[in-house]
Amino acid sequence: MKRSTIILFLLMISGIAEAQIRLGQSRFSSSKPVDILELNYSKPQKFRIAEIKAVGLATLDEVAVVSLSGLRVDDQISVPGDAISGALKRLWGQGIIGDVKILVTKIEGDDIYLLLELTERPRFSRVEFTGVNKTQEGELKDKIKIRGRVVRDDVLATSQRNIRQYFVDKGFLNTEVKVIQERDTTLPNSVKIKFDVDRKSKVKINEVLVFGNEEISDKKVKGKLKNTKEHPRLHFFREMASRITNTTPQSAKEAIVYRNPVTDEEIKRYMNKNFKLNFFNASKYVAKDFREDKDNLVSFYNSRGYRDAEILADSTFRHSDNTINVVVSLEEGKKYYYRNITFVGNYLHEDQILQNRLNIEKGDVYDKEKLQKRLNYDPQKGDDVSSLYQDDGYLFFNIDPVEVMVQGDSIDLEMRIFEGPQVTVNSVSIQGNERTSDHVVMREIRILPGQKFNRSLLVRTIRELSQLGYFDPEKIEPDMRPNFEDATVDITFILEERPNDQIELSGGWGGFFGFVGTVGLVFNNFSLKNIGDFSKWRPLPVGDGQKLSLRVQANGRTFQNYSISLTEPWFGGKKPNALSFSFNHSVQRSIDFRNPGQDLGAFRITGATLGLSKRVTWPDDYFMVSHSLQYQVYDFDRFGTTFGLSFPTGRANSFTFNNTIARNNIDNPIYPRLGSNISLATSFTPPYATLNQNVDRESPDEERFKWLEYHKWMFDATFYTPVFGSSKWVISARTHMGFLGSYGDRIGMIPLERFVLGGDGMNFNNFALGQEIIGLRGYENQVITPGGGPLRGQGQPFGGVVYNKHVMELRFLVSPNPSATIFLLGFAEAGNNWGSYADYNPYNLKKSAGVGARIFMPAFGLLGLDWGYGFDSISEFDNRQQGPSGAQFHFTIGQQFR
Repeated sequence: MKRSTIILFLLMISGIAEAQIRLGQSRFSSSKPVDILELNYSKPQKFRIAEIKAVGLATLDEVAVVSLSGLRVDDQISVPGDAISGALKRLWGQGIIGDVKILVTKIEGDDIYLLLELTERPRFSRVEFTGVNKTQEGELKDKIKIRGRVVRDDVLATSQRNIRQYFVDKGFLNTEVKVIQERDTTLPNSVKIKFDVDRKSKVKINEVLVFGNEEISDKKVKGKLKNTKEHPRLHFFREMASRITNTTPQSAKEAIVYRNPVTDEEIKRYMNKNFKLNFFNASKYVAKDFREDKDNLVSFYNSRGYRDAEILADSTFRHSDNTINVVVSLEEGKKYYYRNITFVGNYLHEDQILQNRLNIEKGDVYDKEKLQKRLNYDPQKGDDVSSLYQDDGYLFFNIDPVEVMVQGDSIDLEMRIFEGPQVTVNSVSIQGNERTSDHVVMREIRILPGQKFNRSLLVRTIRELSQLGYFDPEKIEPDMRPNFEDATVDITFILEERPNDQIELSGGWGGFFGFVGTVGLVFNNFSLKNIGDFSKWRPLPVGDGQKLSLRVQANGRTFQNYSISLTEPWFGGKKPNALSFSFNHSVQRSIDFRNPGQDLGAFRITGATLGLSKRVTWPDDYFMVSHSLQYQVYDFDRFGTTFGLSFPTGRANSFTFNNTIARNNIDNPIYPRLGSNISLATSFTPPYATLNQNVDRESPDEERFKWLEYHKWMFDATFYTPVFGSSKWVISARTHMGFLGSYGDRIGMIPLERFVLGGDGMNFNNFALGQEIIGLRGYENQVITPGGGPLRGQGQPFGGVVYNKHVMELRFLVSPNPSATIFLLGFAEAGNNWGSYADYNPYNLKKSAGVGARIFMPAFGLLGLDWGYGFDSISEFDNRQQGPSGAQFHFTIGQQFR
């Protein structure tokens, strides 16, 4: 027995040694084999590695493979020994080798010559998908990234799992992915891989079942699951029809004789089961969104005083092939209230000052969300406790609310404060401005080196950088590196450029009218200084924040407009004084349809404007004041009567001094969530009638309106407020008013510069010159205008002298993507236009309501589509139109300020 054991042990030793190293001839080599008797497997021998070679490689580098083995020339190794087995393990561990052998090709004394004989694993040469579209295929290839990688089972399994998860996240919970491998005959040692994707139908949520909520209703709980919504259902009529069909005389008798009272809870359950109008919310189930919703639900309970609220369990179960039910089990716990609140560690400010900032009183409902907001950062008011310190340099300030006693439903809090040292800003830098010059960015930064740290100035800087429009507002991030030892902080603003130049290009053949089209270019980051530096041309010189606008518009021979403007926002380079210059020329013609080459009349406006605006610091530095001088020539060629003038041909001149005072503190120029934009604009001409006593109402219109005499007042105010506790939902409230007046009765009201109301508010659709175009959705373009309709061109001025307009919008942000920002809106608005102050009645307004959508693309600006319904008649402006205005569609381009 003992002898048999020894023989078996020797055989095992021999087998292990031969697994480590083989003597003989490689299938890749013609060298003579080594005599096997030269090695004794039972007695390891020491050798010096004289040479190492590798064969069988297709794509791998020989030097790299030898290096990976860990064997080196001149190394002393034992054969058999750990060096050989270790080399084999290391090569196998790389996961790129299919088979490996270490052969001895020659032994000379103490020198040994080694050969690594390898077989590489095949690689993925091509990746194909079936059952997906082109966009999904591109995203999936970026997601798995296996082309060129070694074929391994774990790589295939991970890719298959990631592809399935990609569609599960989109609501396709039943997605199946099959993997098909084929040898690629076009490349050596390569494999083609095909993923066959069967998404099946999208799985919707049939019902969300909530258990354990006693104090807060199912409706409110489900409302907080913002991304986990039930599928719309309208089974009420089907349910009633089924009940009627299945009713028998006996069941009807029992229902009448033995009827039981129906509770409110039973009615709610019945309506919830058969009636759910949820058409504007996605009802797909996404696990990640559901986890976020559960966190939001607990936070909601905490904000209502339920400090111990928790979700005990949640699950999903199949309702049908394409629907599931979601179950949420809650434990609400007790509702708590604040009792005693004390402060410790505060030396700079007294308790009462901190208590006033906290704005939480004894007896208030315990609200974790409000507590954290009032302690650390309140984005709406900015007057939290932390701002009291951090606006005064105490960057390291920290306040920690500790529950020191919980008794019954009352909680005592102790606010433990660390004030820290007063911090000075050491350096301020910017990063990521690849197109925009440093000085353009740095001049908007309010927090500067040498100043005490100020959180409000930091927030203001982020706002100012967002307002430039050159950077993605969602990605502007201050990177602060504080140093406690020397009480300093270094600040770097991380920016990401986004394209903001805009192009407007459209064209076509308008038949009788001829060529119809528009070419518009707006360069929002133009640079006159860099015209000679061709490295800054993209495609024109950029980087200095100047705005160059060029526009040509034509509607055949009936209308043409040419304009150019240039604005330097920091004229002089030291202060935000904006200098602007613009020139425009417009022509409007009346064409004889019987003789297209013959003009019945034309109206031309040529004008130039020079303006200067600057920021002011009083009442605060959100205010802007601007002044401009404008000269315009109105040239009538058989066109004067259209505006109510007595002469068909002639010329009028306008020289105005324009002033605007505005305050703008909105947080985002594309999709504002917070703040306001208020402006008062005035225009004054010289009092020509005072200077020329020979002109009055009795004078011919050619003399009376040779130099237009008027004053105009325009007031616009817009307010933005987030609602529903979300940054996506915003209410926009706007009011607009305009007043046109004269300096007295001697000349009277001018027929130009009046207000035209109704429709989309876009000028180029109507080619209206010398007028203020104001939109009012739900009504046709320009219909709410005195002197319009059948009276147009009959000697009465076209346009009103006073208008009012009020708008309320509820907006929802669908996509904040800077390359395509999308939001939906619902609106209600009202307005009117009066031809004289005697008729003015601010309560007599034309009302409308509707819905719309907006998409902002940097290359094209803001595009909009609205559907509005006008509730009132416009018979006082056009007696041919009786009854409500009805439904109207409106398409808009660009921001509509009024």
